[in-house]
Amino acid sequence: MDWLRHTYGLPASVIPPMWHRHPELIWELSALHLSWLAAYDAEQNAAAPLGWHRDFADTRQRLREWVATSGTRLDRDRPTRQTSWPGEEAAAPVDEKAIGDRDEDFVRFVIDEVNKRKRAEDNFYAGVNPETGEVG
Repeated sequence: MDWLRHTYGLPASVIPPMWHRHPELIWELSALHLSWLAAYDAEQNAAAPLGWHRDFADTRQRLREWVATSGTRLDRDRPTRQTSWPGEEAAAPVDEKAIGDRDEDFVRFVIDEVNKRKRAEDNFYAGVNPETGEVG
């Protein structure tokens, strides 16, 4: 994200410091990254990067909308508010907090995600029958 925001001078209203804490931003930025990889592939048509930049203009607008919805800002963050539908339990209240050391938070977030995915994988394989390979 540092490369993207520095190269294109993107403000926090497009890519905020805590983007990694908002799945809607992760998915949008992931799609942009995959598109960039395809556009700049050596086998790609020479005009593909121009198409990527057109898509990037659309993506920046969607990112602004996601950031506004999520409530994350340059100096503070909160989980994206959820709307409860009729019959659902009320959404938990969300608290805004000041952003301290963004890099430390990002590293901790990545470590926690890796550990969470490792536990999920371990749990999955714990349910596999070693004789048949079937998931029980």
